Amino acid sequence: MSYGNVFSKINSEYYQLTTAEKKVGDYVVLHQQKTQYMSISELAEECGVAEATISRFCKRLGYKGYNAFKLAVANSTANRAANNPLAGEVLPGDSIQDMCQKIYAADMEAAAQTMALIRPELITQAAGLILSAGKVLCMGQGGSMILAQETAHLFSTSLPNFTAVWDSHLQAIAAAHLAKNDVVMYFSYSGSTKDLLEIQKIVRARGAHTILITRFPKSPGAACADVVLQCGSKEGPFQLGSVAARIAQLFLMDVLFSEICRRDMEGCKSQREQVADVLSDKHI
Repeated sequence: MSYGNVFSKINSEYYQLTTAEKKVGDYVVLHQQKTQYMSISELAEECGVAEATISRFCKRLGYKGYNAFKLAVANSTANRAANNPLAGEVLPGDSIQDMCQKIYAADMEAAAQTMALIRPELITQAAGLILSAGKVLCMGQGGSMILAQETAHLFSTSLPNFTAVWDSHLQAIAAAHLAKNDVVMYFSYSGSTKDLLEIQKIVRARGAHTILITRFPKSPGAACADVVLQCGSKEGPFQLGSVAARIAQLFLMDVLFSEICRRDMEGCKSQREQVADVLSDKHI
């Protein structure tokens, strides 16, 4: 798909834009690198306009939506690092050693960013919701569903009520059977997918709770969640499902898991011993 030069489009359409849309155009032109890492909510806040204005601005330039617009920004930005689909700004001329160092630095930076974003009171609140729940459903879409499955696997070694639900139809069915105080742990880097918002409506109607793991605490999904756990790692529009972003989210889950287990160390130890015992028969 050809996205064209977004900055040329802004220039040609500028005097047909509304006053609010001009604010968006001015910001994007002045902050080309920054824009491609921002959610629609963040851009709207920075520009002092409504999210609907951002959507109209994107469509006026000929893009289907905000994500298509961000791809156009990345394509049109001169700096090659902005268009690099690889983590750590790995370049074709790098040696294996250089590549390893860059990827290692990117992964460590993702964990460091997440560490700086952790709010202890939210970890405590999330742990309380999980321990009070009859069941906990782990959900996501695409690569985020892999993280949901990994989380369900980790927590199920100490708690019996964790289940991963991977298909969007099955997720809706499972959510419809939730009881009051049950929990859905939903993984969405953007926090802005239709599937997430649809599930949240069902969860709220059942009197259950949502814990959202996301990069963007001001996203539409975050606005509807009971607890938002924010991960670090900036991911460009070409770095879909980067390992660094996954490491950031897994680190966050390890923190939450440890908080839950330390509240009942003996019970956790007993459960893990039982699990280890039944799994021992699976090994040669």
